[in-house]
Amino acid sequence: MAQDNRPASRLRRRLAWLLTLLLTLLATQPALAHKPSDSYLSLRVGDTAIDGQWDIALRDLDYAIGLDDDQDGAITWRELRGHHADIASYALARLALSADGQSCPTRVVAHLVDDHSDGSYAVLRFVATCPGPASVLTAGYRLFFDIDPQHRGLLRLEDGNETRTAIFSADAPVQRIEVAEANPIGQLIDYAAHGVWHIWVGFDHLLFLISLLLPAVLIRVDRSWTGAECFRNALWDVVKVVSAFTLAHSITLSLAALDVVQLPSRWIESAIAASVIVAALNNLVVIAGASRWLLAFAFGLIHGFGFASVLADLGLPHDALLLALVAFNLGVELGQLAVVAAFLPVAWILRNHWIYRQGILAGGSLLVILLASLWLIERVFDLRLVV
Repeated sequence: MAQDNRPASRLRRRLAWLLTLLLTLLATQPALAHKPSDSYLSLRVGDTAIDGQWDIALRDLDYAIGLDDDQDGAITWRELRGHHADIASYALARLALSADGQSCPTRVVAHLVDDHSDGSYAVLRFVATCPGPASVLTAGYRLFFDIDPQHRGLLRLEDGNETRTAIFSADAPVQRIEVAEANPIGQLIDYAAHGVWHIWVGFDHLLFLISLLLPAVLIRVDRSWTGAECFRNALWDVVKVVSAFTLAHSITLSLAALDVVQLPSRWIESAIAASVIVAALNNLVVIAGASRWLLAFAFGLIHGFGFASVLADLGLPHDALLLALVAFNLGVELGQLAVVAAFLPVAWILRNHWIYRQGILAGGSLLVILLASLWLIERVFDLRLVV
């Protein structure tokens, strides 16, 4: 009998270390717990010219070409003005526009600064001159992909009364747009994919959700955790938590993206960090046992504002925003379901193993609390403690 159990025991050990490694990796990515790197490219198509505006985060430009000359941690207008030519050269070398296969040379006409929900952005206003009216516009985008493959460029293109959107990524650096015909299906797919990506790299969101799910395969007996006996009950617990989180963040994502309710970004990011602490602390000092879904709903309302930051910053017209909102939210849900589908079977197999209860649940929750506490201090006091 001992020999018969060895393969299963080895499998459980390997799965335990795999889940431990996954939780550790999620908890050791502090830089990505903040809003991911995005830029915002707006194009207005005319007969033979394209008027453009490109908002690029100062923190990303500073990392790429260096803007903080005195290294004091703050980029002044004087420092920024001294690098206007460098910024224009760097950015335009990574953007190629063409109309019907013919290049549209681009020049910067103004340098501005704007504040987005996650900080200050350099604003480049430019004009691209095309040989003639375009029926097909091709945009090639390579900004920051060499130093940050997770960077995204969010495109808004206006052609008369039509507005369409697209997303540039390292895997999709070229967008080909039929100027005379909108493609809502393509936009739907783009924003759904962006929603999936956003939840997968939004480690604070993931750590909050996983912290709430860790006890789903356990039951509380005499102030200690033990493995659950009924998979159906564990599955129902997961369904309640995920459904409550989904419903809550969908509500506030919609309200924020449609500009019905707006809250300061620092408040939202700080509250998200606090929610991660509470979710992980609940695994050590049980505050909400079977009612963890209430925590998921209450804090999910806060997380929805965080999800909305990208769409709100885009400033899309109402009709395009509705499409982007639906697709982005759908992508977030698909990303969540993929995480849950990978987590639950492994957690169920490991529920009676000491590594799960002491290592992953207890040790992992302590690690999450420590990291989220650093995030909270950073976001409340606008500091940089971890990179």
